Amino acid sequence: MLLGVHTAVIFCKFCGLCACIAFFLGCDNPSSSADARSSSAKLETLSVTNAAGLTMSVAQEYANPALSLSIPGEPSGQNAVLILFPEHVTVRKHGSNEAEHLYLWQSGNTETSPKWVGNANGLNYEMEFEHGIHFVARALLEDNGVLLHYEFINASDIDYASVQAITDLRMLTPMLRDVRLERTYVHGPNGFRLMASDMPERLTMPLKKWLPNRYRVSYSWPVDIVRVEKQADGIVFFNASQKADEPLLATVSTDGHWIMATFSRNPGNLWTNPELTCQHADPDIPVSRRSAGVIEEKVLLLSGTLQDVLALVRKQRATLK
Repeated sequence: MLLGVHTAVIFCKFCGLCACIAFFLGCDNPSSSADARSSSAKLETLSVTNAAGLTMSVAQEYANPALSLSIPGEPSGQNAVLILFPEHVTVRKHGSNEAEHLYLWQSGNTETSPKWVGNANGLNYEMEFEHGIHFVARALLEDNGVLLHYEFINASDIDYASVQAITDLRMLTPMLRDVRLERTYVHGPNGFRLMASDMPERLTMPLKKWLPNRYRVSYSWPVDIVRVEKQADGIVFFNASQKADEPLLATVSTDGHWIMATFSRNPGNLWTNPELTCQHADPDIPVSRRSAGVIEEKVLLLSGTLQDVLALVRKQRATLK
């Protein structure tokens, strides 16, 4: 998908032009207390808040790009959700079955620490990947959540059949974490159902038997015939027997007041690591040589009902790239 003028501006980088970023996280060599105060002030601006009081900020304790979402008026609301932005970038060349990681999030890897840029309602950064791929990640705080926007500008002669930016949305707050998947839902022909409704035994089985796992529900992909797949690393994939008919999964808080939901335009499946608990609705796109593409995902974090979430998904889904 071509990105028009914005892509053209970024694409000039591959023609030898250099862009100057006017917003820095701090001075490389502070020489005075005034420099330190200036650096601190700039760091503090890497945070935005919406009208509902939801705050998005750069998680500065990590070297690789990550964001924190803070929920207002809740005892465990500070940095309630951690967003690995993204957790990894994976590509597959046309005609190949082999996937390749261009980027993998690591908490202590300072080599991929980006220079963040902030504005009135968003935070963004840029990176260069192998094979001539320029990457732009932008998070926009909206009235009811966060729009996650990834741009891939492919300056190479390689055609990619699949490009993915996998976003890891980790619920750190106890009010959202749902280890037994008792409050996490998908939508089917009969309305919302518990994501793991196929496995009522999960509620009483020992945790060491339930975890670690990935619980997966097909959306655009065919339903996996194999219901239980143990992986070489010991993680078990549990595959639901029914597809979801809306590209979203939603977790209700323990008090029923807040809901976190994740959706995209057309993900292959919806899945979670319940131990964290995280949400995934990651799509993929093809990106041909000398072209560009966009992937978008939306995170809703609001006070309301599942029906409110469904209405927003149906209204906003078509606007996602």
